[in-house]
Amino acid sequence: MSEPIPPQTRIGHVHLKVADLERALAFYCGVLGFALTQRYGAQAAFVSAGGYHHHIGLNTWESAGGSPPPPGHTGLYHLAILYPDRAALADALRRVEAAGIALDGASDHGVSEALYLRDPDGNGVELCRDRPEAEWPRDAQGQLAMLTRRLDLAGLRAEA
Repeated sequence: MSEPIPPQTRIGHVHLKVADLERALAFYCGVLGFALTQRYGAQAAFVSAGGYHHHIGLNTWESAGGSPPPPGHTGLYHLAILYPDRAALADALRRVEAAGIALDGASDHGVSEALYLRDPDGNGVELCRDRPEAEWPRDAQGQLAMLTRRLDLAGLRAEA
């Protein structure tokens, strides 16, 4: 068996095929608040938080005017956007609700709290915040014991 990768390794970015670049930018920048860092004409754009070169790439190179893959096929399940704290996640909920975007779900996983929705192209998007590792649920042997229970949305809204 090979050695594990370094624990500092992170997912650098996700690059999505979209049908309409302007519509995708309206969602990722206009609703979620990412900043546009670079455009490649009318076909591609990169967006980020905090000045990073890009967290999300969006392009229409192979997908302009296309439709999402049908249920039951392989592909992206969702991308997760990790917010730094509960107040920031509450603000994300406020933004989504103000834009009239419906949630697909909202879960407390013990290790994290998560909101689930779809972007304009049908891609699954998880907006989440992690709890400190010391608060993660563990079983009697000390192993991670993630769970799924209903997230208290009223309590989260109160954080905004």
